[in-house]
Amino acid sequence: MAEEEPKKLETEAPSSEPPPSAPPPEPGEAQPPKDVVQERAVIPPPDEKPDDSKALAVVEKAPERGEKKSSEGSVNRDAVLARVATEKRLSLVRAWEESEKSKAENKAHKKLSSIGAWENTMKATVEAELKKDEEKLEKEKAQYVEKMKNKVALIHKSAEEKRAMIEAKRGEDLLKAEEMAAKWRATGTSPTKLLGCFGS
Repeated sequence: MAEEEPKKLETEAPSSEPPPSAPPPEPGEAQPPKDVVQERAVIPPPDEKPDDSKALAVVEKAPERGEKKSSEGSVNRDAVLARVATEKRLSLVRAWEESEKSKAENKAHKKLSSIGAWENTMKATVEAELKKDEEKLEKEKAQYVEKMKNKVALIHKSAEEKRAMIEAKRGEDLLKAEEMAAKWRATGTSPTKLLGCFGS
């Protein structure tokens, strides 16, 4: 009977409608090899003798679901691939951004550290200069104070000498006045100039 059916299929005229052709496969979809025969469902003839006036129609199994699934799978696959590509691109961008931010942070931290070190070095240098200047000023101040004390001592000494000279002169003048007064008393004369000693 299996041999008769294919013969009947060949001999009988095809129906007026051509069988639906399968849509062209998607580019990513695997195609079956050409030498493999696709299975087709054939309606078995009834036990009665078929009427030759009616032609048997060849009915193919509609692979609509499979095609839909495969086309949906292909669309889903394309969408998934696009999403994966987008995620990969975004991941690369995110990694690049984090790398650049990290570089910027490290660069800024390095510069801030060098500025801090420079500041500390400059402060230490200025403080050392200040201390040196203070020590120098203290030394100069001590020398100046010593010099001023010596000057004051010299002035005091000079003043004492001048005082001693004046005291000596006064003593001499008093002695001279006493001698003159005694002489005039002894001779009984009077001074010619009354205010002579006060005038000179």
